[in-house]
Amino acid sequence: MKVIAGYTIALDMTDRDKQEELKTKRLPWSICKGFDTSCPVGEFIPKENICSPDAVQLWLKVNGEMRQNASTKDMIFSVPEMISFISSIFTLEPGDLILTGTPSGVGPVTSGDVITAGIEGQSEISFAVE
Repeated sequence: MKVIAGYTIALDMTDRDKQEELKTKRLPWSICKGFDTSCPVGEFIPKENICSPDAVQLWLKVNGEMRQNASTKDMIFSVPEMISFISSIFTLEPGDLILTGTPSGVGPVTSGDVITAGIEGQSEISFAVE
């Protein structure tokens, strides 16, 4: 785990309507991941501030309503397993971010919704969907 510099909270948003449209047309749908507010990233948290990355509480609210509340202990693969697998495919460089997936509770949001997400006791981000 010495290759890890730290952690952050980040959201990997997807425009599902556009994704379905492009999938139906058998077209690449990478643009469904690249729009304003599609991947907000929180502040850097030094690894020393998180004692056990495999037991971190993550949460997300939309307009103040809790949508996701889960622990990294419930992930299918541990942080070291993910890093090992990813680095077997391509080289990880300093500053690279690995987004680990999302717990249940994924749902639609609309322009103007306010999303707040956090790592319990460590960091929080808030932004309006554009």
